[in-house]
Amino acid sequence: MATKINEYDNKRSKALKWGYLFAGVAFIVFIVFLGRIFFLQHTNVDNIEKNFISSNYREAKLKAARGNLFAADGSILATTVMRYDVYVDFKTIKDTTYTNHIGKLTDSLSKMFGKPRAHYRKIFDEQRKKENQYFSLVKGLDFDQYDRIKKFPIFSKEDKKTGKFKKNRCLIIERNYKRELATAQIGSGTIGMDDERGKGGLEGAFSKFLSGTDGTRYEQRVNSSQWKPIDYWKVKEPIDGKDVYTTIDLRIQDIAHSALEKQLIHFEADHGSVLVMETETGKIRAMVNLRKEGKDDDVKYVDAYNYAIKDATEPGSTFKTVSLLAAMDDGFIDESTTVDVGNGRWKYFDQPMSDSHVKGNGIYDISDVLAESSNVGASKLITKYYGKDTQVFFNHLKKWKLFDKMQIELPGIVKPYILTPENTKWSKGGLASLSYGYSSRFSILQLTTFYNGIANKGKMVKPLFIEKIVKDGKIEYQAEPEVLVDKMASTEAIELMTKMLTKTVEKGTAKSIYTPNIKLAGKTGTAKFEYWKSSGKYQAAFAGFFPADNPKYTCYVMINQPNTAIGYSGATVAAPIFKEIAGKVFLKTPLNVEKEMLTNKKVDLRKMMQPTVKVEVKGGVLPNLKGLMGKNIIPQLENLGYRVDYKGVGKIKNQFPMAGTVINKKQRIYLELQN
Repeated sequence: MATKINEYDNKRSKALKWGYLFAGVAFIVFIVFLGRIFFLQHTNVDNIEKNFISSNYREAKLKAARGNLFAADGSILATTVMRYDVYVDFKTIKDTTYTNHIGKLTDSLSKMFGKPRAHYRKIFDEQRKKENQYFSLVKGLDFDQYDRIKKFPIFSKEDKKTGKFKKNRCLIIERNYKRELATAQIGSGTIGMDDERGKGGLEGAFSKFLSGTDGTRYEQRVNSSQWKPIDYWKVKEPIDGKDVYTTIDLRIQDIAHSALEKQLIHFEADHGSVLVMETETGKIRAMVNLRKEGKDDDVKYVDAYNYAIKDATEPGSTFKTVSLLAAMDDGFIDESTTVDVGNGRWKYFDQPMSDSHVKGNGIYDISDVLAESSNVGASKLITKYYGKDTQVFFNHLKKWKLFDKMQIELPGIVKPYILTPENTKWSKGGLASLSYGYSSRFSILQLTTFYNGIANKGKMVKPLFIEKIVKDGKIEYQAEPEVLVDKMASTEAIELMTKMLTKTVEKGTAKSIYTPNIKLAGKTGTAKFEYWKSSGKYQAAFAGFFPADNPKYTCYVMINQPNTAIGYSGATVAAPIFKEIAGKVFLKTPLNVEKEMLTNKKVDLRKMMQPTVKVEVKGGVLPNLKGLMGKNIIPQLENLGYRVDYKGVGKIKNQFPMAGTVINKKQRIYLELQN
């Protein structure tokens, strides 16, 4: 009996062991199974969540406003303005609202945009039938237009108690920035651009300052083409660009533009350029480039390409100043030097040359060589003293940076070209050709800088295009003159050259522009190109400074391809422009603005010079700004911490918010200016 009990206990014990083992294994498998399910479910949730977020949410860029580009006097050259694109969500418009007000809405749109009521009614009925949630109604509205359209029937609802308009959900507004030029006379060639086309002009030069830092925000998908911002998500605000004040003086720019355009029209020329540089500082006060567009009776001259810095051309006789200054500095020639030009014909090795006329018996003193623009005289002197050692001559050109590409802010500056003995094209007559302005090519900016060095008593300064950089009313950078060459030549050489350039105007090739009212100094230049053709083309030039006895400005004028039947010499074509600029700039004669300075409006420059009125925003209450000068008021408001959007120039015509409104620093102020 005991044996049977023991056997039973053993069997029972084994069964329990196997049972427990099976249960344990089953439990472990179950736990693993549950864990797997949990893992898969969790992973799937993550994937679903990620896919959902990536499909329905996005990080969008908040475009930073580009800084303003100013003239030296604070006048706007280019500014960023807000523009509004208007869309309509027809699905949100109630039937009763549509039926009752569609007639009023189409009437309002017709009055605003000039299209028939039926045009808008047809479109609106079609889009409503389609239940279009993102219909593009109009794009590029300014603030006044946007403020007007959002109050139209259906788009808004008027609160009869307050008289204020409530926004209707059917209107969707997209805001974007647009770059606009304030003036027509300083066109795209000078102001330039910084967009998908590339960088150019003043805009391209100062892009790193004008460009701000874009911000970001998160947006949620509304439909296949529309996204809306999620306000409660963290927004990284954009940092707007800095304001750049250029060296351009609008008054001098206008004078130069008018003078150049008149001459281009008269001589039916292809294109022309004018540069005006402030002698002591190197600041470019005017840069005008105009080229012919159109044919026959539809010809006009537009600022579309910067010839002054992007093109290198043979300087012609304006280079004689360079050649003779080198010989003066080396002591080879002085005031007593004479040269026999004979009958005005001479050949140096393989290089023939001639003078257009010969004065007297053909014996020229050194001043006559420049004043009469003698090719023979200049080449005889330069080949005599540098023919056996040309490097001495070239060392002067290197010293004056005439071999170097100028290091300026503006993109596209061309590298000069000078034929040297190392070049395979060099010939024994190369030096003679070079001495009077051939076998070399320079930008107008480079030649202006050289002449300005003479005007500045031998100190060559770098051309400057920037006055200062301002951020939130504070000056972050103030430009200072930069010396390129401290002493171009001896004092005696500089003084003699100044005297010779003055004689050129008083008694030489440029005597037609002589005036007792202001002492002028300069040199004519006439360069023939494509001279291998029977119908040679010409480029007329004049380089000089004024007043000659105490120079304030240096000016270079170039006119390319004038009609030779009318005239083609530097004295006839280019010099009169220099005279007009010098007279009006220095003598401050009244201006006759012959073209509209603004794109569609005229500017009274006198109105832009009114005294500054101090603006105070006491207790956050915006004062009445109407009638005040925008150029005086806007910087003051910005200095106080307010954001100001505006259009136009001149006096303030309208303001929003209205006078007496309590505003905070986050609120924008909109100004409409008139001329």
